[in-house]
Amino acid sequence: MDWRALSRWVLAAFFVAAGANHFRAPDFYVVMIPAWLAHPAGLVACSGVAEIAGGIGVLVPSLRRAAGWGLVALLVAVFPANVHMALAHLSPPGLAIPSWVLWARLPFQAALVGWVWWTAAGEPPENPLE
Repeated sequence: MDWRALSRWVLAAFFVAAGANHFRAPDFYVVMIPAWLAHPAGLVACSGVAEIAGGIGVLVPSLRRAAGWGLVALLVAVFPANVHMALAHLSPPGLAIPSWVLWARLPFQAALVGWVWWTAAGEPPENPLE
């Protein structure tokens, strides 16, 4: 069994679903955006589009590495919002997320980066001459 290929499909489904959720429940994500950033709803929409595009992109061999690196960049870019959420103990409307969950989520970002890198970004580029 090709574990990397299976992982790629799971990764794609994860990011497409997460990105779609940015449009299904934007208030869940808007609360994470620090006040010093303008247009939180627009940032949520942009990150949702990026997650969907990256999820689809990892399935296209010619786009895989670029999509993987794009997802890595996105995960790094949204990390400050996750830190902000943990420091301020913010919960989305209608949810009471325990503080330990907000803090436990931070190292999960590193695991996600590793997963994306192993699945897509770290794959050697295709050789068009082969």
